[in-house]
Amino acid sequence: MSWLAFILVGLIAGWLAGLITQAGGLGCLLDIVVGIIGAVIGSYLFSLIGVRPASFLGWLGTATVGAVLLLLVINAIAGRPVNRRRR
Repeated sequence: MSWLAFILVGLIAGWLAGLITQAGGLGCLLDIVVGIIGAVIGSYLFSLIGVRPASFLGWLGTATVGAVLLLLVINAIAGRPVNRRRR
């Protein structure tokens, strides 16, 4: 995967993870960071069960799952409820 595609997957996955966990908009840069770290986490977890993404959508799904798990762990450590609503 090219660097541009990797950053695009990170941006979209971080944004989707923010929506799923209702963490709100983290900003473009933090969405990319959360998505890229999520891609690493998701790739590792999926490799444990023998699943390897083969397409853009596969990488996006893998990164999103990893980013959601990352945000859930961060929220648990910070002591914030996962389903809070921003106003």
